[in-house]
Amino acid sequence: MSLPILRGVLGAFLVLGTFGCASVCLAQSPIIPSAVNVQMVTDEAEAVLAILTRRKANQPITEADWQRVFSSEGYVRLKARETSMKRAFEDADFKTFVFSDQTAERAPALEQTLARWRNADVTGAARLALAYLPKAARIKAKIYPVIKPRENSFVFDVKNDPAIFLYLDPAVSREKFENTVAHELHHIGYATNCPSKRTSDEIEKLAPAARTVLTWIGGFGEGFAMLAAAGGPDIHPHAVSGPDERARWDRDVANFNDDLKTVEAFFLDVLGNRLTPDQIQTKASSFYGVQGPWYTVGWKMSVLIEKTFGRAKLLECICDQRKLLSTYNRAAAKHNRNARESLAVWSEAVIKGIKTK
Repeated sequence: MSLPILRGVLGAFLVLGTFGCASVCLAQSPIIPSAVNVQMVTDEAEAVLAILTRRKANQPITEADWQRVFSSEGYVRLKARETSMKRAFEDADFKTFVFSDQTAERAPALEQTLARWRNADVTGAARLALAYLPKAARIKAKIYPVIKPRENSFVFDVKNDPAIFLYLDPAVSREKFENTVAHELHHIGYATNCPSKRTSDEIEKLAPAARTVLTWIGGFGEGFAMLAAAGGPDIHPHAVSGPDERARWDRDVANFNDDLKTVEAFFLDVLGNRLTPDQIQTKASSFYGVQGPWYTVGWKMSVLIEKTFGRAKLLECICDQRKLLSTYNRAAAKHNRNARESLAVWSEAVIKGIKTK
């Protein structure tokens, strides 16, 4: 889904609610003054579906039909994102993709999926994200369901014009779509509201290795977002997922102790200047996986902190991640006094390595 948080909320409360409109949808919902400004932009998907409909009816596809696709906000921003990632994204190649038999066969399912997602409660998704952000947090974002060759979803341009691109996937239910939107909105809300300038200034005074570790501690933001999207520490983060996804998550969470120590070894290598920048990037990226330690370890730490000390303390850690590991250690110490199975804790070397004076 996202690199550390910057990779992996959203006046009147203007938020997408019913999506029952055309290309750019804004539905009005209960008021949370000045907190949320979210738009659903479906123009790219609609333009592609229009071409697929004309093809099925054996009607000619005109240049105007293609220009509707290529000038759509969703397509323009998708192309900008792929270009920024140094990936080829040519109009001619996109035409080939749209005209492929595989895409044509999926047209009915894609149309049904877009209709299903239009009924999603994005207002509720935004509220879930906001519940795990500071009280003053504000979220501004655009959501783009898109038909495209790559089957990935991502956030883009978080600092300037935050966007969430979601691959239009017929296998994704409305409930799963809402969960994913809440997850990504939490990332956007974090990136645009945390940390404070004072915290950032203090971190800037640390040694480069310590700053790098804190940057990658941001990877645990995937766990924060899993907790927020679920709706609380007592709700399974894959409650609306299929049985295979839920079973995989449960298997991976069971490896918490080993995974924490694997991430710790990485942090210690960074603090000891034993890795090159490329090696740091490669190793840290491996912790994403499908939903690797940045997700599972981050989620379990967050849940334990909230259950032990309350949500306010967790929010402190979310917005100042220098506090995350040591706060978790205190929570784990309380847990381990009465637990059958002890939870792993972070070593003092890591805690001291990122501590500011």
